[in-house]
Amino acid sequence: MSSKRGSVAIVGVAESDLGQVAPGLSPLDLMAQGITRALDDCGLALSAVDGLFGAATQSRMLTLALREYLGIDPTYGDSTYLGGSSFMTHVAHAQAAIEAGLCEVAVITYGSTQRSDGRSATRGKDVNPYETPFKPFLPASAYALAASRHMHEYGTTREHLAEVAVAARQWAQLNPAAWEKNDLTIEQVLGARMVSYPLTVRDCCLVTDGGGAVVMTSAARARSLRKPPVYVLGCGESASHVSISNMPDLTTTAARRSGELAYAMAGLGPKDVNVRELYDAFTLTTLLFLEDLGFCAKGEAGPLVADGRLRPGGALPTNTNGGGLSYCHPGMYGLLLLIEATRQVRGECGARQVAGCDVALAHGNGGVLSSQSTVILGSAATV
Repeated sequence: MSSKRGSVAIVGVAESDLGQVAPGLSPLDLMAQGITRALDDCGLALSAVDGLFGAATQSRMLTLALREYLGIDPTYGDSTYLGGSSFMTHVAHAQAAIEAGLCEVAVITYGSTQRSDGRSATRGKDVNPYETPFKPFLPASAYALAASRHMHEYGTTREHLAEVAVAARQWAQLNPAAWEKNDLTIEQVLGARMVSYPLTVRDCCLVTDGGGAVVMTSAARARSLRKPPVYVLGCGESASHVSISNMPDLTTTAARRSGELAYAMAGLGPKDVNVRELYDAFTLTTLLFLEDLGFCAKGEAGPLVADGRLRPGGALPTNTNGGGLSYCHPGMYGLLLLIEATRQVRGECGARQVAGCDVALAHGNGGVLSSQSTVILGSAATV
């Protein structure tokens, strides 16, 4: 069975505490915060949840741990782990489960205390016999390799990369929940501490605690709840490798395929998208996903962003919450992209709201450009 455009909707979203959370809080505590807040957002009780979806770096059997923690007995669970793209994939899986009658109210959640807990917060490192002997600083070295190749092939500059960070910071300054709000210039990005050439620390995402939750249900039930439904118009996922040394083309990601699938299901194209929420673990990823998701041709993203088009007031509003670069990045960031995309379609974003936002694209990235998943969301006007 293939999922149907608009058959389900996101009806509740919420963040957990973000940044550096109170001492003693666990990832499950943050997930519970997100779930209870998201359920309150849509007016549903915890007892209504019969589908539980999530991924985490600090829990090996997440849905089992959550059902015990929350004291619920869902009929369906899915803890598919694909890195930061997991949560967009969960949207597609939750849609299929709801359509198949396996559950009626699905919750997708994430939580991490990686900033508070430091190195102990992450899973053990995989040993790759082709890369580990060279002692790369992962994941930064992997993204730096792809950035260097993009610069070599297309003339992309460090200034183009820096513009992505500056645009994200300007959006963050409009978001009360953002971690970094100080002014940031291209010169400051270029002059910051080098992490892995050509990426400085300002080309790299934040290290924060945080999480949240998304509540989904059928389109029919969604219309009776507290907030306007945000319909799932299209989903697509694709993967290309695990280790960066096995990436077929360092400048083209599997987002090309995931985007094609999502656009086809939605019956829409890049020109129809009002807001782009793109996984920005590094400044490079925003450029790659602008290209691979069809907002410009391959190799043209650098010049495209150079005139400030991604910034507030620009022609291509992107990462409107401040992104992983300035708002929040708790290890895996994809769920927070879905939250922002939903709020933009609802018109709830205050000073950072993009006018007339009926279609929002949220794109997740996992591993070292390894797994890609795209979700297109729309208002009632689109169904």
